[in-house]
Amino acid sequence: MTISYEKFDLKEVINASGRMTILGVSKVSEEVLAAQRFGGEHFFEMEQLAVQTGAYLARLLKVEDAQIVSSASAGIAQSVAAVIGQGDLYHAYHPYTKKSTKREILLPKGHNVDYGTSVEVMVEQGGGTVVEAGYANMCSAEHLEIMITEQTAAILYIKSHHTVQKSMLTVGEAAEVAQRHQLPLIVDAAAEEDLFKYIDAGADLVIYSGAKAIEGPSAGLVIGKKEYIEWVRLQSKGIGRAMKIGKDNILGFTQAVEDYLMNGSEDGESMKKRLQPMIDSVNTINGLSAVIVQDGAGRDIYRASVKVTGKKNAKEVIAELKMEDPAVYTREYQANNGIIEFDVRSVNAEEMDKIVKRLEQIMEKEGE
Repeated sequence: MTISYEKFDLKEVINASGRMTILGVSKVSEEVLAAQRFGGEHFFEMEQLAVQTGAYLARLLKVEDAQIVSSASAGIAQSVAAVIGQGDLYHAYHPYTKKSTKREILLPKGHNVDYGTSVEVMVEQGGGTVVEAGYANMCSAEHLEIMITEQTAAILYIKSHHTVQKSMLTVGEAAEVAQRHQLPLIVDAAAEEDLFKYIDAGADLVIYSGAKAIEGPSAGLVIGKKEYIEWVRLQSKGIGRAMKIGKDNILGFTQAVEDYLMNGSEDGESMKKRLQPMIDSVNTINGLSAVIVQDGAGRDIYRASVKVTGKKNAKEVIAELKMEDPAVYTREYQANNGIIEFDVRSVNAEEMDKIVKRLEQIMEKEGE
């Protein structure tokens, strides 16, 4: 039987929420699918596959080494375990052993966020203990530095729209603190688009999601210093065993990175141009007003911001958008302020028309 929504009694989804894990993150290209198929149809020495694809990506990204893992979350957990164990095989087999005394992972307080689970969960899964620096709305280099102790294993910096943006030290400033104290700096840049920026800023390990900006299959990428990457790779004998990635996704992701470096991603100007007809149409609907806004973390991403001013509130409109088939998923972070955001990176013109029609139907029902 042909694969279809109907086979599994599933609703079709229009993903206007962005590259979100709850919806499967991204679509992949024909080239990536071909690489996955090659992986699925052949056998490999898996340890060698990991080393060789890592070396290939390291050359492309101009770093010492790289390791493909199952997800960015796995990258956090395995990186934490790596800097605690420091290449010790006993630690790999016994990740929570009391023999390892340096377990504190220093994190700006405003970076200890929930992104589907909390950053703290992944740190603890790697055997670390989170120590927060600064305050929820502020963390300076000095705040970070005064929290370093003899038990500090690493500094972790989360570069994400989920985190507090104002009054936070930069990656470069965190790197200076780490270097002064001879500590590794781990940067989680899961959804970030620049694959060079954070290594250039002084990070020792940088983690990316395979399926977000890169638009690959489910995967994660850890890049950085060779010794640290070898420590990460060693975790396949420990906690990484439960997070292993298949040969098909290793090869598909490698192809996705190569394509991404060659072609890049859609720029903000293109997004704004594609968004304008939708904005114009939404502004003709009673009870709604729309404008184009930039991503809150300053990325070159633009979205439709729709203010709900009718009798229905934003949360009710969001719920109704999800009810029908196709289900329309949006960004809900500002729903309490009466605002719904639509991310169109994975939405085509036909789907945008469907979104507008659904909004028209919902707001017409309001007036009945």
